[in-house]
Amino acid sequence: MITRRTCLTHAAAAATLAALPRISSGQDAAAKPKTRIKVGQLGIGHNHGAAKMASFLKLKEDYEVVGVVEPDAEWREKRKNEKAYKGLRWMTEAELFAVPGLQLVSVETDVPDLTVTALRCIRAGLHVHLDKPGDPSFKRFSELLDEAGKRKLAVQMAYMFRGNPAFQFCIKAVKEGLLGRVYAVHAEMSRGLWEEYRKWVCQFKGGNTFIFGSHLVDLVVSMLGEPQRITPYLTRTDPSFENSDTGLVVMEYPRCVASIRTSALDYDAEKRRHLCVSGDKGTIEIRPLEHPTTLRLSLKENRVPYKKGTHTLEFPAMIDRYSNQLLELARVIRGEIANPYSLDHERLVQKCVLLASGVPLDIS
Repeated sequence: MITRRTCLTHAAAAATLAALPRISSGQDAAAKPKTRIKVGQLGIGHNHGAAKMASFLKLKEDYEVVGVVEPDAEWREKRKNEKAYKGLRWMTEAELFAVPGLQLVSVETDVPDLTVTALRCIRAGLHVHLDKPGDPSFKRFSELLDEAGKRKLAVQMAYMFRGNPAFQFCIKAVKEGLLGRVYAVHAEMSRGLWEEYRKWVCQFKGGNTFIFGSHLVDLVVSMLGEPQRITPYLTRTDPSFENSDTGLVVMEYPRCVASIRTSALDYDAEKRRHLCVSGDKGTIEIRPLEHPTTLRLSLKENRVPYKKGTHTLEFPAMIDRYSNQLLELARVIRGEIANPYSLDHERLVQKCVLLASGVPLDIS
C-alpha cells in the first residue's frame, strides 16, 4: 500500500545518519576538545563569498576567522559593507599568510582567479576551501591538485549539495542498490538572471552550464562515477551574449543516461530545480533542490527499512547551505577523517564539468 507521507521512522533515521557519517557528534566533542582552526578568506568577488564567511563565523567551536583579503579596489568598494565582513580585519595576502597558526584559506575570488589564487595558498602550505566551478583550464586545475597531493593538503570544492543530507541519502541509496539498477537521472538547475549577471555568466565558455550545471555534474559523478561519453547541447538564445545561456548535457553510462538542463532565462526557476533518479526497483525525487530538505522515495517492492510504496522523507534542518561541508573540512584538517572527496574525485569532476561545458581539455 502506498503511504502518502512518511516522516522518518527510527529505522529511516538510522539510514539517514548512516548516509552522513562525517558530521561529528556531541559525544565526540566531549571525549576530545576541538582545536579551533584559524581561517582567512582570500577574495570577496565570488557570489558565495559573503554567505560563506557568515557560515565560518557561526561555527565558533571549530573556526577562528582571522580576517579577509581583497586587493581589488572595485570589489572591495562593491562588497565591503556586506554584513558578514563587519568588524573583520582587512589585510593583504602577505599579512594573511603570515598569521601564526593559519591552517586554512577560503578562496572566494571572482571565478577567473579561483585556481591561481588557490595555488598560491597551497604553495604557502595552507589547506584550501575553493569555490566552484574550478578553472576552465584542466591543466591548471590539475596542477593545483598535484601540488596539494605532494604537500598532503586538503582541497575542498564548494559544491554546496555535498553537505545536504537529502543528497547524501540519494547518493548512498544509489551506491547501495536501494533503487535497483539506475537507468536514468534527470536534473535541472536554472535561474532567471538579470542582464548584467547574464553577461557575467556568458563570459565563460559553456555559460550557464559551467556556472550552475557544475553542481549537477558533481552530483551525477558522485552517484555514478565517470561516464563513457559527455555530449553538450549548448544554445545561445540571446545573440547579444557571448556564450550559451541555455544548455542540455547528456552523460552516458553503460546502462544509464543522465540529462542535465540549465538556463539563465527561467523566471522563478529556483522552485523548479529538481533531481530525479530512476532505477528498476525505485525512484528518488528531490524538488526543489534545497528548500526544504526533503525527498520522495518510491519503491516497487519492500527494501529494508522501507516498505513498498511512496514515502516523503524529511531530514534535519541545516544550519545553512555551507556549514555541513565546513564542519566536514574541520574534521579532515584535524586528521579525524579522510577527505570523503579525494583529489582524484575532484580531478574527475572538473574534467566532466569542462566537457559538459564544451571546453576542450588542455592536457598536452
